Amino acid sequence: MGGPELKDEHRSIGLSLMRGAHQRAVFGRRVRVLTDFLVDRIPAGASVLDIGSGDGTVASLVAQKNPSVSIRGIEFAPRPTCLIECDAFDGTTIPHPSASFDVCMFVDVLHHAPDEQGIARLLSEACRVSRRFVLIKDHLSESRFDFRTLQFMDWVGNRPHGVVLPYNYQSRAQWDRYFFQAGLKVQSWNDRIPTYPFPFSALFGRRLHFVALLEKDQGHVTRQIRSLDE
Repeated sequence: MGGPELKDEHRSIGLSLMRGAHQRAVFGRRVRVLTDFLVDRIPAGASVLDIGSGDGTVASLVAQKNPSVSIRGIEFAPRPTCLIECDAFDGTTIPHPSASFDVCMFVDVLHHAPDEQGIARLLSEACRVSRRFVLIKDHLSESRFDFRTLQFMDWVGNRPHGVVLPYNYQSRAQWDRYFFQAGLKVQSWNDRIPTYPFPFSALFGRRLHFVALLEKDQGHVTRQIRSLDE
């Protein structure tokens, strides 16, 4: 009983309800917590490129909390309602010259790359465009249970918005390998991010989230130049 139209309507209603519940229970706290962690790691007066800026909520709050920071975004499909200035990009090549920003920032973006090569390319591009720092908020998956938990969280948080979900989560060892390949070294790392209130934090918090400030390894750049000269 009930044709495809009715099923689609029920699915749409279900997704709308889920989106509203997630907004009330998680989104506001997540934005506040992440903003504080990010602001603490961005130097005063820095120019920041927010890669995959979405609706610009986090970036705009960063700018409000530290008015000395200038911030703009790039997004695969820029939203007309984005709260910061945002340009389109193809998801691979950042449309800015080398060393044109002090900080390049990814907030829950890299795990949406289609594969490991996609993560490596984006990090390499961020390193090219940044004069000094790359700032990342993303996830850690060290076990099958971690993966399933993150998969569920991603589906609840992003499926109602039609976001593509490749579930491309990485372990700490994998992240460290990407950083090294891109010529980045970890200046600070925190995987105790209180995104969720108790009791949800016992399942969805743990050490599934991290914020890392990475600095360009000038020795890596020098080695690359030497290898090209040989």
